[in-house]
Amino acid sequence: MLDRVSLDQLRTFIAAADEGSFSAAGRRLRRAQSVVSQTLANLEGQLGLKLFDRSARYPVLTEQGRALLTDARAVAGNMDLFKARAKSLAGGLEPELSVVIDFMFPGEPFIAAVAAFQVQFPATSLSLHIDTWTDVLEPVLDGRCALGVMGPLPTVPPQLTRERLLTVRLVMVVSPRHPLATRRAPIPTAVLAEHVQLLHTDISDLSQARERGVLSPKVWRLGNLRAKHTFLRAGFGFGIVPLHLVEADLASGELVQLKVEEAPPESHHLSVIYRTDSPPGPTGRWFMDRLKEEDAKWLMEKESVPAPGIGKRKGSPSRSRASNERTRLSVTSAKRQQSRSRSRSSRAK
Repeated sequence: MLDRVSLDQLRTFIAAADEGSFSAAGRRLRRAQSVVSQTLANLEGQLGLKLFDRSARYPVLTEQGRALLTDARAVAGNMDLFKARAKSLAGGLEPELSVVIDFMFPGEPFIAAVAAFQVQFPATSLSLHIDTWTDVLEPVLDGRCALGVMGPLPTVPPQLTRERLLTVRLVMVVSPRHPLATRRAPIPTAVLAEHVQLLHTDISDLSQARERGVLSPKVWRLGNLRAKHTFLRAGFGFGIVPLHLVEADLASGELVQLKVEEAPPESHHLSVIYRTDSPPGPTGRWFMDRLKEEDAKWLMEKESVPAPGIGKRKGSPSRSRASNERTRLSVTSAKRQQSRSRSRSSRAK
């Protein structure tokens, strides 16, 4: 008997439970109340239990009915997903889009693109992997990921096609409690070499040849950009990080920007890559285009917002000049007031 339970019966059961009456369920399903009542009676007979208590004016779910309602919703939902995925496949859409992304990529435009993707392609699964830029290449080359978002490459392998996304600005920062924070700019490289530099890198490959911007022989390597951020704030060393990651810290004074004689890389160019012999399908192409749109929007918003107080410390020249100007104006005002008082006193005499 249970094998004859149909999806139509489950949908009728869900509608009656949601609407609170068989007549309202009939209107929702565009069926007569008698048809709804008969459908539910047949379902109860096949299940061998009562789903609704009909003793009152309106039907009420029984304990067994409440227990089975969740399962009925899951079955109906899975069937909807099944049909949507079948429709997508028939239209040439990928059943899954796998993306590996450099953790340097700003979170705001990426999340916005993912949210839009979910709305546009609800039947397509999205598989995301966040890694160091050195590890983005391999999953795309061997076909595990359709798309990769990564940093600059000296040369792009001939099997890959690269499309430019955005440029992330890099800054060298340190805790205001660190000795380097008291040094006047520009700081000589020899001075940097006396302190620990914090690097984020692939723990499985500690080859310094693959690391950019190494300015000190004293290196602490961290496999996570968030950990590097925490270590910088704690004052363990200096490091180069994306500006968008530390803007709030620079504005609040939790971190200070350093200027050095031999400037490290000031930007990180990000691109999307894919295998030339297997370009992305409709969903992959759409996701790439949406990423570019969200990048442009994010950059425009950044340009419209005043830059944070990068590198400012207490007693900085700009603050001193402002303070001196306020003092000068106060003194001038006081002198004018004294002059007016003397003049009034003289006339009185």
